[in-house]
Amino acid sequence: MENQNWKEVLTPLQYQVTREKGTERPFTGEYYAHKEKGTYLCVCCGEALFSSDSKYDSGSGWPSYYEPVRKEVIATETDKTHGMVRTEIMCQNCGAHLGHVFPDGPKPTGLRYCVNSASLKFQKKETETE
Repeated sequence: MENQNWKEVLTPLQYQVTREKGTERPFTGEYYAHKEKGTYLCVCCGEALFSSDSKYDSGSGWPSYYEPVRKEVIATETDKTHGMVRTEIMCQNCGAHLGHVFPDGPKPTGLRYCVNSASLKFQKKETETE
């Protein structure tokens, strides 16, 4: 999708984060303290990225997960901005910037996928009917 089209479907913050590799302020994102059961999707294309089952409170100020729903849904790239070397994570399907992954997460993976809420939308888990 062309940049102008993204600007038409995303909020300014969603556009700045996902298309311009921005970052929302810590402890301000919609999903930082979110506890509902369900799946976190890419705000741009709707790809399922993370399950609430892998979400944990890292204390970092951003929603954190120890693994994606499937490894194939996340693309990575070395990010050398801001005087640091980090691993950027993006939606494999549409290239949206999500955040970064760090090797300081909990078991079983030891990874912390630190994600901007603005790059996500939430799909609540359907309650199981009888």
